Amino acid sequence: MLRRPWTLRTRLVVSAVSLIAVVAAVIGTVTAIAFHSYMYGKLDDQLHSVAERAQRPPGPGPLPQALRAAGPLGFVGGGGQPLGTFGALLGEDGDVTASKVVEDSGLRAQESAKPLTGEQRSALEEAAPGIGEGARSVDLPGLGGYRVEAATTTEGYTVLVGIPSAEVSGALTTLIVVEVCVTAAGLLAASIAGTVLVGVALRPLRRVAATATRVSELPLHSGEVALLERVPDAEADPRTEVGQVGAALNRMLGHVGSALTARQESETRVRQFVADASHELRTPLASIRGYAELTRRATGSREAPEPDPVTRHALGRIESEADRMTGLVEDLLLLARLDSGRPLSYGSTDLLPLVVDAIGDARAADRGARGQDALHRWRLELPAEPVTVRADPDRFQQVLVNLLANARTHTPPGTTVTVSVRPPVRAGGPVALEVRDDGPGIPAELLPHVFERFARGDASRSRGAGTGTGTATGSTGLGLAIVQAVVSAHGGRVRVESEPGRTVFAIELPAEAEATRRAESAEAEAEAQPARHAESAGPGPGPGPNSGPGPGPGAEPALRADSQGGDRLSTPV
Repeated sequence: MLRRPWTLRTRLVVSAVSLIAVVAAVIGTVTAIAFHSYMYGKLDDQLHSVAERAQRPPGPGPLPQALRAAGPLGFVGGGGQPLGTFGALLGEDGDVTASKVVEDSGLRAQESAKPLTGEQRSALEEAAPGIGEGARSVDLPGLGGYRVEAATTTEGYTVLVGIPSAEVSGALTTLIVVEVCVTAAGLLAASIAGTVLVGVALRPLRRVAATATRVSELPLHSGEVALLERVPDAEADPRTEVGQVGAALNRMLGHVGSALTARQESETRVRQFVADASHELRTPLASIRGYAELTRRATGSREAPEPDPVTRHALGRIESEADRMTGLVEDLLLLARLDSGRPLSYGSTDLLPLVVDAIGDARAADRGARGQDALHRWRLELPAEPVTVRADPDRFQQVLVNLLANARTHTPPGTTVTVSVRPPVRAGGPVALEVRDDGPGIPAELLPHVFERFARGDASRSRGAGTGTGTATGSTGLGLAIVQAVVSAHGGRVRVESEPGRTVFAIELPAEAEATRRAESAEAEAEAQPARHAESAGPGPGPGPNSGPGPGPGAEPALRADSQGGDRLSTPV
């Protein structure tokens, strides 16, 4: 599992806090070491002073009787030593022969002194320093830590002098605890302050990212696009790092906008050419069909001899190719008009009669000119209640005709073709329509391209096989492209799934209530679009004021009233 990457804010805050933590740790460590050296230096000075008193009694006068009676350890009760100070007399073998620990101060110091226990004497004998070795730390059971130093008295005795180090150790521990607490509090405060400050510093970068995100959500793949999004001037100042990014993004958006405008102009010219050419070709094609039919009729009259078989075949081919060319021209004209956004005529439409009529037409076409039985098996799966959508019935009828003609044309005789309609399974859900067949299927390499214009699947789905004659049906490769264009214009979507023995073309359309709501939302969106563009417009080149975003992938086009009722689709798929 990949670790989730840190954001820039997190990395900056963590880096700053880590640097502060390292600095604080270094300062704390140096402080603790210096304090340790200072405090133990003072303690050793105090210990050395006690050791000097053990070597020779202070003052020129004679010693008091009590001190003389105490022997070499008399200095322990002489005053001036901290509580817990001990003195120990060592024998020639290094064993402790006598010891005293001060447990009281004042006049009773000598009388209240107690000897070390056996365990304490053993610990002292093991760790005791030698003469001239300086002070050493020794832990005595029950008494704690001591700094111990060896000294030789004027009488030649070797004594060990020790003073407790608990006070110094406690002060050092307190310093370390205070340093840790202050450092932790400082790091917490630095984290909070750093998060806030870095967030404020990165706010311009977030605005730049928001602009880029809005641009990425625009439908730029087709249609007329108004690329008016720009980074605000405050975030496009080239004197700052973020401003350099914002200025570069604005320049890029200007270039992209110019390219999109040029692309749209080129597409518009191509569509206009296709529409004009298709429109102009209607008349000569109608003339060709008319003259061919007139020639056929004239040659069969009493004034003209019966034509020979070659002539009859040639006239039939002329009429057949003229019909195919007429269908191609009509399809190209309709696609050009759909691409240009020409509205359809929408109304409340029950899909069930359309499906029944389309199946009847497909079964009749499947019988052929000689009236034989249908070569395919045609089945219906319809609900008992009407299924209504907001659609153009003529255009949607052509969708069904194209899908059924595709199944009839590209599958062998005996194939079962099933058309099913399902109402929404939940409120606001889509209406589902499927055309299924158990034919050979569509090749995997062709499947992603079946809805493209002039895409053909002749090799796999037996083009012409469905007629039983083995002749070509005159497919133009535009039928499924028209299906997708018309379904998209209705705010729906079409998809295909295919494998050997099962091919499904599935259409999803918004139910009538949902389609009406979408149409109203689209109208409100269209009215609000100019105001939003005026607010977000920034410097840089862009499309003209009349431009607007085209439909993007998965977009739901507005359902508008009006019609292309005069454009009839007649080309077989």
